[in-house]
Amino acid sequence: MSTITIEDKKFVKYITEDQINEAVIKVANEINEEYKNDIPIVVVILNGSIIFGAELLKRLTVQCRLSCMRVSSYEGLHSTAKVKNLIGLVENIENQRIIIIEDIVDTGNTYEYIHQELMNAKVKDVKIATMTFKPDSYKKSLPIDFIGLNIPDKFIVGHGLDYNGLGRNLPDIYQVVEE
Repeated sequence: MSTITIEDKKFVKYITEDQINEAVIKVANEINEEYKNDIPIVVVILNGSIIFGAELLKRLTVQCRLSCMRVSSYEGLHSTAKVKNLIGLVENIENQRIIIIEDIVDTGNTYEYIHQELMNAKVKDVKIATMTFKPDSYKKSLPIDFIGLNIPDKFIVGHGLDYNGLGRNLPDIYQVVEE
């Protein structure tokens, strides 16, 4: 079992790069089917979703536009109840179909915030694609449309996900070791 240390925490390998690639292909196939007659705007949520977003985009066969948005709701190992909108969309998105690309959905606070902001901008519809989803943590009513991997409510790093800004560059996903 492969273990790493990031700052003061130990992590054990949890999801391999090959498993992640299979999940990316699955999500891409679902999006390709859903949007075969549309040109959606893909909104990658920075910073964590850069890697998943890039890999997903390479596998999309539908035409799409790309944009980015930066929001944050994490401090250390825990999601906060407050979402900070740091960088928003600059293009006109009115009456457009939007696909939000997330690295993880757990409480749903960030997704709910982004969804509301986009609906306020009068988009046609909003769907979300997430690499990882914590169904036991999710308490919102919005559907999660495209899910790569369902995971338990444990803190993870790697493949875009971080602990205090570190670990995003790991090709595999690691789960925190509770001490």
